[in-house]
Amino acid sequence: MQEKQNTALVWFRNDLRIVDNQSLYDATTKHDKVIGLVLIPAEWLAETQLGFKKMEAFRARFLLESIASLQRELESYHIPLLVKIDDRTSLTQICSQYQITDIYLQKEWTKEEVDQEKGIPESVAVHKSYNQFLFHPDDLPISIEELPEIFTVFRKICEKKVKIRPCVLEPRVLAVENAKIASHTPLTLEELGYESFDIHPNSAFPFQGGSHAADERLNHYFWTTKKLSYYKKTRNGLVGTDYSSKFSPWLANGSISARSIYWAVKDYEQNLTKNQSTYWLIFELIWRDYFKYVSLRHGNSIFTVGGIKNRAYDWAQNPHVFQQWVNGTTAEPFVNANMLELKRTGFMSNRGRQNVASYLAKTLQMDWRWGAAYFEAMLIDYDVHSNYGNWMYNAGVGNDPRDRVFNVRLQADRYDGNGKYQSMWLQKQLF
Repeated sequence: MQEKQNTALVWFRNDLRIVDNQSLYDATTKHDKVIGLVLIPAEWLAETQLGFKKMEAFRARFLLESIASLQRELESYHIPLLVKIDDRTSLTQICSQYQITDIYLQKEWTKEEVDQEKGIPESVAVHKSYNQFLFHPDDLPISIEELPEIFTVFRKICEKKVKIRPCVLEPRVLAVENAKIASHTPLTLEELGYESFDIHPNSAFPFQGGSHAADERLNHYFWTTKKLSYYKKTRNGLVGTDYSSKFSPWLANGSISARSIYWAVKDYEQNLTKNQSTYWLIFELIWRDYFKYVSLRHGNSIFTVGGIKNRAYDWAQNPHVFQQWVNGTTAEPFVNANMLELKRTGFMSNRGRQNVASYLAKTLQMDWRWGAAYFEAMLIDYDVHSNYGNWMYNAGVGNDPRDRVFNVRLQADRYDGNGKYQSMWLQKQLF
């Protein structure tokens, strides 16, 4: 067969994986010359007006580990991977340098991600695919405009009427010569402007980035320890690595797909046990989907102070109060412990996140977007849709019909009755 002369670029964004990757499959199926690309936006490395970088060191390290893992996996398919700090000219330069005719990428719709795409030259054919959902948008029985404003309604519609698609087939292995098209120099934490650091001994997420680490974690949580069987009972935990699945960081940058996890749960249910806990993990994947659909439906209003409800609250913007929250020096020990865990590890439990978000927005009545921005900077598992969806929810401008306020002292008594978690992070030697 005569070799195709066109060259495809697979732009990896939050889909840093080989398995269940539509863009990679399509590119290798239709082209003999394929180059992979990861762009790290320069603005992620710059300090924001609130005094921290858009991406702080924990997320940066996890991202670099994930990229390195992707590069190693692509080598076995003879696909080179370019990694660049993007100053908004990188796409144009790369497409010109390697004579790119087609670009394959995961479809995004939030502002910064769409703005990034403006660097794609008009001469290049663009192929986008929805590759981050559990329920594929084309399979919904309702239009995006008809999206229910209440999660439970959405969940019941999808559970009743939508079948989860099988994972996308693995990409084609290309000729060895393809690997010689482009050279790649891995970026380091120091090159991005961060200092290297050791993982905190008390971290609930001491894991590495990348698909291999994600697979190891799934194997541990499902098959080695069978912790999945108890997920619903332990998911509100605060201490240790196994109170929850901890899949969220790998899901956030796409080192593993929601569909892969779903089908692994189904395998577990068929071979070991099916109970409320196995269902509850799928339930959480549906929540993740829902926040993506909320942002798809409402667009950039998820970033506005009034949220998707366009509610007019009198939000404060007090830097001193905000810094007390950031530094864990508020009047509430439970809030402080959670904020110190985040500051020192880049991770916080779901229970902790709800409490500190409610405290900032509802008790301190601070602009919730400041909290969302800090979470974006610090969290290893930052996902734009889940982050802003959850913050709107807790601030009363999102999808919570009850507009609740968390009583953090009652929450502390309920979930940390013996004070183990608070003492872990509030002991003096940690300061």
